[in-house]
Amino acid sequence: MTSLDQPALQMPLQFLKGVGPRRAEDLGQSGLRTLEDLLLRLPIRYENRGRFQQIASLKLGDVTSVRGEIKGCYLRPTRRPGFRIFEILVEDASGAVRVVFLNQPFLKNVLVSRQQVVLFGKVEFRRSGGLQLANPEWEILSDSEHGELIHTGCIVPVYERAGSVTSKMFRRIVHAGLQRLPDPLEDQLPQAVRRDNDLVGRRAALVGAHFPASGVPIDKLNQFLAPAQRRLIFEEFFLFQLGLVLRRREADSVRKKSCTIQINDRIRRAALNVLPFRLTSDQKRALKEIVDDLQRPCPMNRLLQGDVGVGKTIVALLAALVAMENGLQVAVMSPTEILAEQHYLNLEGLLRPSRFEAILLTGTLGVKARREAWDRLASGAAHLAVGTQALIQDAVRFKDLGLVIIDEQHRFGVLQRATLREKGFNPDVLVMTATPIPRTLALTAYGDLDVSVIRDLPPGRQPIETRLQTEGSRPQVYDFIHKQLDGGRQVYVVCPLVEESGKLDLKAATEMSEHLARDVFPGYRVALVHGRMKASQREEIMQAFATGEVNLLVATTIVEVGVDVPNASVMLIEHAERFGLAQLHQLRGRVGRGAHQSRCVLLHQTPLGEIARLRLEAVVATTDGFEIAERDLELRGPGDFFGTRQSGVPILRVGDLLRDKQLMEGAREAALNWLDSGEDSAPVLAAVRAGWAERFGLAGVG
Repeated sequence: MTSLDQPALQMPLQFLKGVGPRRAEDLGQSGLRTLEDLLLRLPIRYENRGRFQQIASLKLGDVTSVRGEIKGCYLRPTRRPGFRIFEILVEDASGAVRVVFLNQPFLKNVLVSRQQVVLFGKVEFRRSGGLQLANPEWEILSDSEHGELIHTGCIVPVYERAGSVTSKMFRRIVHAGLQRLPDPLEDQLPQAVRRDNDLVGRRAALVGAHFPASGVPIDKLNQFLAPAQRRLIFEEFFLFQLGLVLRRREADSVRKKSCTIQINDRIRRAALNVLPFRLTSDQKRALKEIVDDLQRPCPMNRLLQGDVGVGKTIVALLAALVAMENGLQVAVMSPTEILAEQHYLNLEGLLRPSRFEAILLTGTLGVKARREAWDRLASGAAHLAVGTQALIQDAVRFKDLGLVIIDEQHRFGVLQRATLREKGFNPDVLVMTATPIPRTLALTAYGDLDVSVIRDLPPGRQPIETRLQTEGSRPQVYDFIHKQLDGGRQVYVVCPLVEESGKLDLKAATEMSEHLARDVFPGYRVALVHGRMKASQREEIMQAFATGEVNLLVATTIVEVGVDVPNASVMLIEHAERFGLAQLHQLRGRVGRGAHQSRCVLLHQTPLGEIARLRLEAVVATTDGFEIAERDLELRGPGDFFGTRQSGVPILRVGDLLRDKQLMEGAREAALNWLDSGEDSAPVLAAVRAGWAERFGLAGVG
């Protein structure tokens, strides 16, 4: 983000001492182009090189600092052509030690006798006997930067290499950059925010984050809990959250809906007519929040999140019904055809008592059926459209689109979501996900959305029992499944791939289906479903499983979302170690939807890798999707949680969404409080508006 009025921070790195065009190019490849970019690339760790050890006390394996005088220098050849060793003898009051530098002959012109030097490195054995330091970090005391030690003899920052720029070069360049900072340096954080959150000034933070004072605890530095680091992280989070709040408020002030939705007794009766069961308390609360938004003059922008099976769809349907009763059309976009088909069947069935028509629009729909659907939407004869990305095609026109519902929204890109919105005039938007989102990410990827959460399960649902089984226990697993089938229950068996992969040694769904039907469960009907089937064939099999004609369904992860079969009581996942944590939880959620006790069996190969073991243990430990999501975030990190850069996760320079999640929450609260305080905000707000989108890699403010 552009500084308030600090041209020094925007100086190109090429003109900084020790950089030049070539190093500037290497730094630029790593995203470092200005002095501010450089100073906000914090060290990856810190080493305490400030404790000097007497040379006579050195022991094999010590990693330490020594200080002494060079008593002799030698450059000697080796048997390898062109490879030479530069060696010096360093002495202090207690004794002397040999120091060798491998293939660095240029040092003979740098390190010379009678110089006072500081060395930091590991103590090793010499082949000829005794101890030595090999390739240590070194610094000439009389030649240190402005009289300061920056590579040795202090707490030393260690940087990630950037092309040809090593950590030592980086240290020298950063030190030179800090000398260019004006004093005082105007602060990006308002004074009240600094005071209320006990934050040091910006200049002190930049200096202290790179070259900490000797008294700062090394463990705090390496946990990024030191005051200087905490200040810079808070600043980044504050400016990010400030931009989100501004974007939301300014959008609300500008965008108005074509009509404001009204609620009356007729609409309430219509909702009761389609409601198949009593809503839970969480469902009621979420519905009230959504309906309150629908009645506002500015468009709704709300996230509805909840675990598998908590009943988000019925809440979305009731919201859709309210919009349709007000003369508006509704679009429901799903990421896959099978999920769109499932939603369509559910919604169309629930809407039968009403006067509203639902249509399905997917990519595999025939030309004639597709054109008919387009005509009915354009004329207003169809009130609710359920579909995939086919909904955002140019040919699709709505008469009056008032509500957009996007399911599993993180699977869509920003442009896809925006294109669907643009088919109406500032429509209300409800995005849903069955992948519970950790609070930290909800404050970032969804920071400009209001959030509704459904946690409680509908009445009659029993917790799913999850078992971890090795490949060797397959016979016992099959015996258990036999008993479930004999009792009238149905079973899922999920495989990672459709076709055999010798490279990964995975059982193919096709071969598994044939084996189970022929050799293991010959008395029952076994069917196979996967994503390469035609939609009509897939729908036919899924419908047969839903009605009980198929007893055991072998599938790929195509059944991860959208399939609702209350009689299914067993989910067997083959090669469970190959699946992600969220995916395992989603698959488990396909069972436990009826009154019968359900089980999920995670069958895995041995030995397990560390990450795979942690994933499987996490799934066994809890059925709470929010706990699963937090654990998944810890294991995968924010960038991989959604799997796509366009998901909305910000590009942060100093903050870490996992490590610093408490600071993110505090920064959001501080941003809201400061905006509402009425303090003169013009300089800070101007800086946020000028560079927010570029800085965080997201859509612009306002």
